Amino acid sequence: MSVDRKTVSVDGLSTSYLEAGVGDPVVLLHGGEFGGSAEIAWENTIAALGQHYRVIAPDMLGFGESAKVVDFTDGRGMRIRHIARLCEVLGVTSAHFVGNSMGAINLLVDTTSERPVLPVRSLVAICGGGDIQRNEHVGALYDYDATFDAMRAIVAALFADPAYPADDAYVQRRYESSIAPGAWESLAAARFRRPGLEAPPTPSSQRAYERIRVPVLMIEGGADKLLPAGWAAQIAGQIRGATSAVVPDAGHCPHIEAPEVVNELLLDFLKGVS
Repeated sequence: MSVDRKTVSVDGLSTSYLEAGVGDPVVLLHGGEFGGSAEIAWENTIAALGQHYRVIAPDMLGFGESAKVVDFTDGRGMRIRHIARLCEVLGVTSAHFVGNSMGAINLLVDTTSERPVLPVRSLVAICGGGDIQRNEHVGALYDYDATFDAMRAIVAALFADPAYPADDAYVQRRYESSIAPGAWESLAAARFRRPGLEAPPTPSSQRAYERIRVPVLMIEGGADKLLPAGWAAQIAGQIRGATSAVVPDAGHCPHIEAPEVVNELLLDFLKGVS
């Protein structure tokens, strides 16, 4: 299966994405950790889905090879609108969307809003939607100082299997992604706040889920260090017709840690939607 990297200009912003396969579009949205990108997130997913669908996996703004820009007043909204415009540029008027962590939260924020902008035909949220825990693992994600050891702490936070943070080559790959020109700066800048201003709240699970009118699958990592157990079923219960699944012994990125399990869940869900 050939996976092609392409670049387009979206409202003047250079936007890089991976594409494979033909058929109904499936858009994959990666997480928001330092060093994240479409390739690192979805390299074990694209080919499997590309056998049946047209898969589009963009580097979101600030990540990978896309433009390093920051919106200090509505960073999440900017990324959501950018993906909506990317779909327009690529001629995608309706798509299945799969998101992990930040990518999943962005999907849920948009589909529960009064005026969604993404052309969502169905939605899969992987480890994104529950109330983020306040612990040392979340601290590792937010307080990254662009050092190799700090990236190892991020990797330890994302995965249940200790083999990932113990793998120097894997940590190095994510580290290099995190210090590419503008990458650390754009993510770190988004966390700036004026002296004396309270820290913004972490993303909440409280949303108007009754507004969602498309098929939904919530996927939980059974050993996720960042989200509480049971969040997926709890949110799915608020969405008409939604289902949930737990991937045992997987952390915050089960699509990386247990790709065969997650790919099967995705293909079964998408087949049912089709």
